[in-house]
Amino acid sequence: MSEKANQIASLLAPTVQALGLELLGAEYLPAPGSATLRLYIDVPAAEQDSRIVNIDDCETVSREVSAQLDVEDPITGNYTLEVSSPGIDRPLFTLQQFARHQGESAKVNLKLPQLGRRRLQGMIVRIEDEQVVFAVDGNEVPVAFDNIDKARLVPDWAALGFAPEKPGRKPKSGTGPSGAGAKKTGAQKPAPKKTGKQPSNKPAATKPRAE
Repeated sequence: MSEKANQIASLLAPTVQALGLELLGAEYLPAPGSATLRLYIDVPAAEQDSRIVNIDDCETVSREVSAQLDVEDPITGNYTLEVSSPGIDRPLFTLQQFARHQGESAKVNLKLPQLGRRRLQGMIVRIEDEQVVFAVDGNEVPVAFDNIDKARLVPDWAALGFAPEKPGRKPKSGTGPSGAGAKKTGAQKPAPKKTGKQPSNKPAATKPRAE
């Protein structure tokens, strides 16, 4: 995460936790005229076998953190708030999250090139001295956590029941990575239009904010 995203995540994490949820991390995406603040939430690890994040969770978090952001005012200028579940290709923001998903594959964007590349994909082998060790092309590649810009898990489609179709066969509707089975959980209904503000076509937990 960027320094700004880290700052905002630290500010909002206790509020999300008080709602019985976990703030996985934040993305802050500045742009001319307006920025986007995207929050990823999940149920606590101990409860993930019994429930998942739903649209009501996203809307509740959006409402509560919006009120906090109005008071704390960590962002200057206009911005759009989005609250989302992590989905099956969940983003990874902390060393603890990398450790939690050892043995799974991840795609990583690096801040500075390593071994001549800015991106890599491999299995998370272990966490070692503030480094994430990946298995890439049969070799272990340690990457400093501070050098990781973005990271997401790579879903095991076969394990999820979405085995590749045989050549010459058309995929069945809604049964592959682009079908309904792969859709993310969370807010997916239009945001209400607010007087004097631009309507947003983002998920339900998205709401435009302004100074």
